[in-house]
Amino acid sequence: MNIPKIPKKYRPKGFDILYEDRDLILGNKAAGYLTVAALWEKENTIHGILNSYIRKGNSRSQKSVYVVHRLDQATSGVLMFAKTPEVQEFMKDNWKTTHKTYYAIVRGHLAKKNDTISSYLVEDEDYVVSSTTDTERGKLAMTEYSVMKEDKQVSLLKINLLTGKKNQIRVHMAELGHPIVGDAKYGKEKSARPNLLLHSHSIEFTHPFSKKRVVVQAEVPDYFKRAIDFAF
Repeated sequence: MNIPKIPKKYRPKGFDILYEDRDLILGNKAAGYLTVAALWEKENTIHGILNSYIRKGNSRSQKSVYVVHRLDQATSGVLMFAKTPEVQEFMKDNWKTTHKTYYAIVRGHLAKKNDTISSYLVEDEDYVVSSTTDTERGKLAMTEYSVMKEDKQVSLLKINLLTGKKNQIRVHMAELGHPIVGDAKYGKEKSARPNLLLHSHSIEFTHPFSKKRVVVQAEVPDYFKRAIDFAF
């Protein structure tokens, strides 16, 4: 595993680097950070923070990182960036062979302990995503889950993200009647919890240069562990 030794003052805020080489940077994104710029936040994003990191304080540097995929602002976990447009293109072209595993804590107990949710998703003018029966307008989204543990009010799920559409896991679980804890947008709840209990745990991918399979894992946050009696 290529984990660089970075002095504390140079470590990118909100992004604990887990793997870095000449082609890629992968790290553990903290909840609360945008992956890329949005209308309400242009500067303080992981994309911008990593651009500053690889430029090493050189204001004239043209070095950049390139977005391979995204995580919701409230979601923590493994996030990947490429160091060149060519590597970005390779990773996107091979994204179907990339395995993405998440943990989620949802409300209630699911009737099916193992299942795959499949629907076509659309986004409205208010940036809210939902399922549709219109297969021409919607984009196919598939979410495979298994129940790992249940307590009185919530369930811990391990999720294999078969596709990567915006808000996919959150929408699928809410429409199933088991919204993710802390999801005020799709769960219709005003949660007392400060964080969404959705975590991108691991990514397994084919390296663009060596062509070997690489696995990178991000430790589950402490607030996630405290939400259910489960030993990660």
